[in-house]
Amino acid sequence: QVHLVESGGGLVQAGDSLRLSCVASGGTFSNYRTAWFRQAPGKEREFVAIISGSGAATFYAASVQGRFTASRDNAQNSVHLRMNSLKPEDTAVYYCAAVQGPILPPSARSRSNPNSYPYWGQGTQVTVSS
Repeated sequence: QVHLVESGGGLVQAGDSLRLSCVASGGTFSNYRTAWFRQAPGKEREFVAIISGSGAATFYAASVQGRFTASRDNAQNSVHLRMNSLKPEDTAVYYCAAVQGPILPPSARSRSNPNSYPYWGQGTQVTVSS
């Protein structure tokens, strides 16, 4: 079983950047594909990005494509989300989530469905002011 802890959130202005981190313990992290989700107040949890167990493959939501970059360092059991050109609509609690199996599924629906991920962190707040 994998335990996930996020960090790196904060209050920034529109146009700024942030780098979120998610550190894992309790498993061989390279065996887990890992995703980032976010949830704004009053809204459903929303898929942001996913990275394969090796880090070679990534997939992004259209709303963040070109602005956010997922990466991972399996030697440090960590994944990261670099967020550039932040917008007020990026304000949310950001979660990392993991599922065993390093390869991204072919279905975009499966990649982005929160029910596909049994392991979740506690979340880190990102607030972007205009």
